Amino acid sequence: MAAQASSLEVSKQQQRTEKEKAIDDWLPITSSRNAKWWYSAFHNVTAMVGAGVLSLPFAMSELGWGPGIAVLVISWVITLYTLWQMVEMHEMVPGKRFDRYHELGQHAFGEKLGLWIVVPQQLIVEVGVNIVYMVTGGKSLKKFHDSVCPDCKNIKLSFFIMIFASVHFVLSQLPNFNSISGISLAAAVMSLSYSTIAWGASVHKGKQVDVDYGYRAHSTGGAIFNFFSALGDVAFAYAGHNVVLEIQATIPSTPEKPSKKPMWKGVIVAYIVVAACYFPVALIGYWAFGNSVEDNILISLSKPRWLIAMANMFVVIHVIGSYQHLHCLDSAFTMFVGITFPFFGSLLGFFGGFAFAPTTYFLPCIMWLVIYKPKRFSLSWIANWVCIVLGVILMIIAPIGALRQIILSAKTYSFYS
Repeated sequence: MAAQASSLEVSKQQQRTEKEKAIDDWLPITSSRNAKWWYSAFHNVTAMVGAGVLSLPFAMSELGWGPGIAVLVISWVITLYTLWQMVEMHEMVPGKRFDRYHELGQHAFGEKLGLWIVVPQQLIVEVGVNIVYMVTGGKSLKKFHDSVCPDCKNIKLSFFIMIFASVHFVLSQLPNFNSISGISLAAAVMSLSYSTIAWGASVHKGKQVDVDYGYRAHSTGGAIFNFFSALGDVAFAYAGHNVVLEIQATIPSTPEKPSKKPMWKGVIVAYIVVAACYFPVALIGYWAFGNSVEDNILISLSKPRWLIAMANMFVVIHVIGSYQHLHCLDSAFTMFVGITFPFFGSLLGFFGGFAFAPTTYFLPCIMWLVIYKPKRFSLSWIANWVCIVLGVILMIIAPIGALRQIILSAKTYSFYS
């Protein structure tokens, strides 16, 4: 009888572990934790280099040469610093790992308050990204169609967004495929490819004859509000912190060999790749087109036709791989918003400031101050407060500028066209 009970217990144990294994395989975090440093590199590239890079020449046209370069560099430095903080805080408690952003928030601010501070921000980030990706996917599909078949009948942008959304209705029924490293690697290759094509084709196109580097707004007030919105565009481009702890969670860790060393090595490589994508696209795209550049640089480019068509298809594949499913109905909601307000640059500016500034620019700094309590007026204390002040200003002014752009665009826009 005892032997029978024992064998039943073993069978239950096997079933339980199989079930747990299935859950672990489904989740982006795997229980095996056997990832190498280069996993960190391409996962971070995938998390960061997205559709936002395509709006950087447009952001430059609203910032101007000097401020534009300064904002790009300062954002690169600040977000690398806050990413380093998150990597350091991942396992600051011996024997424990904070595998998700909200777990770190709970440790810093308390069980309930931590959830209320972090989770709404993360949801806004994910919904914001998905809306932007709906518009990006639809616009890129339309550009692909128009490049491949210039003599074909014109099809409304709304229909292309619907086609893109229908892909997600299918994908949302499938298990979570973001855990597959191959998807992440493919997405990283896609983002590198279309970034390179964007600045390469701009060099090929050359500086336009009537190029104008002045502000696109005709009034001082308009130029200031556009400047605010452009800051949000840049913030959106640098946002990858939402999943950094989950990426680090896949790396093995022991007291002798903590995960932060290989993770940080991967982050450095990723940030070099980010700089290699962002700076050429932003500067060369603006150099070629000046203030007449579209809010998506690939829309401004038309030749070589086959190359631009290919770049737009790379964007479509990338945003399919990067789209984050919250619910099956998520695709329907983001499709509706995307079709109603397909203003790529303005959406980036709004969500960049409202959602990404906190999670990327200053929330890690606040947690660092709460947990480590650096000495007042020390270098760490000053650096964190500078990031917090800049981040809060960005969170306030970028959505204001972007909302104004959306309202102005909506006045002249033919809805569902």
